[in-house]
Amino acid sequence: MLRLLLLLVLFAGCSGRETPAHLPAQAAVLQTEPTHDTDAQSGAAGTRFAGSHAHAPTDSTEQRFHELMAWAVQQGLPDRPIAEIMAALGPRFLGAPYVVGPLDGFGHEVVVARLDAFDCFTFVEALLSMARGLRSGDLSWEGYLRRTEEQRYRHGKADAYCDRLHYFTEWIQVNEERGLVEDVSAEVGGMPFPKEIGFMSAHRSAYPALEDDQVYACVQEAEASLRQTLTLHFIPQEEIRQHYDRIRTGDIVSTAAGLEGLDVTHTGIALKQPDGRVSLLHASTSGGVKISEDLADYVQGVRVQQGILVARPADG
Repeated sequence: MLRLLLLLVLFAGCSGRETPAHLPAQAAVLQTEPTHDTDAQSGAAGTRFAGSHAHAPTDSTEQRFHELMAWAVQQGLPDRPIAEIMAALGPRFLGAPYVVGPLDGFGHEVVVARLDAFDCFTFVEALLSMARGLRSGDLSWEGYLRRTEEQRYRHGKADAYCDRLHYFTEWIQVNEERGLVEDVSAEVGGMPFPKEIGFMSAHRSAYPALEDDQVYACVQEAEASLRQTLTLHFIPQEEIRQHYDRIRTGDIVSTAAGLEGLDVTHTGIALKQPDGRVSLLHASTSGGVKISEDLADYVQGVRVQQGILVARPADG
């Protein structure tokens, strides 16, 4: 049991999206009224706020964001597919540090949008949100925050902890329904991946928010729904390399968890190389945002995984 919980702590920043965390002062947050109960320049964070629980925005965050948008426009990125935009933006963050539990520590649900540090999940979210803005012509900081909130929550609003898409496969499912991504795991050669989602409720003591009985019951209900609705596929780790030709630059690649009740332990962005290899651009617990040169080699070095799932950003 102790070993399992240690694994949970190791992967929580990417798989469960919640850990006991200290949130640095430079974090950017979109506040809402609680409804119940290998180098990049890093910037500080800022805030879009509503209601009475506001933090003052910092100019440096918006400046960093607008610098990125200006660079992207100069490179002609708005005319490219969203997946390619994500792959082009990602290396601008190389060297940005990894942070554990970036979404928690406020006492009530807020939207955190950092550009200075990431976990694997928030890194992918940030790239998708920025790419969508470039593609649609919305280069505003406010628009970036709105898109981040939409992507992260089951109903598009940060109303409560339980509304957050804690399981990455549900994140894919919900955002596929919104037309933002497509689960292509089966299309690129995946086989059925039977998974009984339930890791969070099974390890209640590891998630401080679940001390609240109402929140715990809500998470249990969400997990039960996922067990009924999720149909997953994955590429086994020993077969990843033979499917490189079907994986595209900008695809969102996730490691399929080998732990009972857990779907995904890590995620990042695929980069196709001229020699046919697929590399992984990701926020890693070791080294922050970096590029792992060979996806198959990287996955085989990840503990408690069985292979990969693949989602593709959509341009519609």
